[in-house]
Amino acid sequence: MALIVQKFGGTSVGTVERIEQVADKVKKFREAGNDLVIVLSAMSGETNRLIDLAKQISDQPLPRELDMIVSTGEQVTIGLLSMALNKRGVPAVSYTGSQVRILTDSSHTKARILKIDDQKIRADLKAGRVVVVAGFQGVDEFGNITTLGRGGSDTTGVALAAALKADECQIYTDVDGVYTTDPRVVAKAQRLEKITFEEMLEMASLGSKVLQIRAVEFAGKYNVPLRVLHSFKEGPGTLITIDEEESMEQPIISGIAFNRDEAKLTIRGVPDTPGVAFKILGPISAANIEVDMIVQNVAHDNTTDFTFTVHRNDYSAAQSVLENTAREIGAREVVGDTNIAKVSIVGVGMRSHAGVASRMFESLAKENINILMISTSEIKVSVVIEEKYLELAVRSLHTAFDLDAPARQGE
Repeated sequence: MALIVQKFGGTSVGTVERIEQVADKVKKFREAGNDLVIVLSAMSGETNRLIDLAKQISDQPLPRELDMIVSTGEQVTIGLLSMALNKRGVPAVSYTGSQVRILTDSSHTKARILKIDDQKIRADLKAGRVVVVAGFQGVDEFGNITTLGRGGSDTTGVALAAALKADECQIYTDVDGVYTTDPRVVAKAQRLEKITFEEMLEMASLGSKVLQIRAVEFAGKYNVPLRVLHSFKEGPGTLITIDEEESMEQPIISGIAFNRDEAKLTIRGVPDTPGVAFKILGPISAANIEVDMIVQNVAHDNTTDFTFTVHRNDYSAAQSVLENTAREIGAREVVGDTNIAKVSIVGVGMRSHAGVASRMFESLAKENINILMISTSEIKVSVVIEEKYLELAVRSLHTAFDLDAPARQGE
């Protein structure tokens, strides 16, 4: 008998009919002898509907009251699924985050989990019940309902799995696993049987939307085996694990991630003096703007050009801050570009293979794609290119690293 935490997203519980389907699936797992904790999101679109209601009252809803409102979405789905399971003869009980006592800090709308009281859940499991828990929410030390931010139900699922020392945490979604890249861009993209936490974390942070970054971080920290599965199609999905099995078949690169939401800013002719990087990026940070890639070039005239990327939504604000900085430090000019994209290759195999970056650059050169910026880490290489070449770049890299070979799937 295994203890499994299963999380179902908004599309999986988007209608009563789908909730009934989830109940059928849960019943099969229960009949196979497994102990089950089910974590649910709100119905697809429901959280947005509730936020819209709040904004009809106030353009800037009070965060505490907004959490009170949006947390109700999950209460509906957990109650309905519990009813559907009991109707099928499967004893089940539903709990909100505060009833379980998922203790969080008091950062409303983006709270972080501090501790989970597992006694109530363990008692119900021992009594033979399926426990259905509202995802995305908790309670602070003062008894206020809190929410964990978008995608927070994934984090709830992983956190419960960690607290209960579950054998596996299964994330059910509208895809049947993690792919080598987006199948909508590369038709020959392959589902991965297995990927490491480290690789998945890079993929998630670089643009892959399959799992929430915080959930992957949590799973890696507590070594919770994580599996991504399709809600309504049978299949093994993708297992995310700490295991880095060395084998002759292991690919150098596990996947290719990309992000269209990048913008680039350059401040030129900056006096090359100690502390200049802080003078440039300090005000950007103070404006709560996250910087991604950074490149600095020193010229012969003792000036430097300093380039960095930000999210495209932050471009105008960052440009304004940078122009003020340029005037203060005597820089020559500020230029920017919103028509860029980032493409990244990811794989733990890079650690034991030389020449991975040069192979990437060669592949892009063959397609006459110019590289604007480069960033590397132990298991990834990222480049910034013109956005119009994004899909061509992803396809060429996918082929260059043998990711679209039919033999990759099911080996």
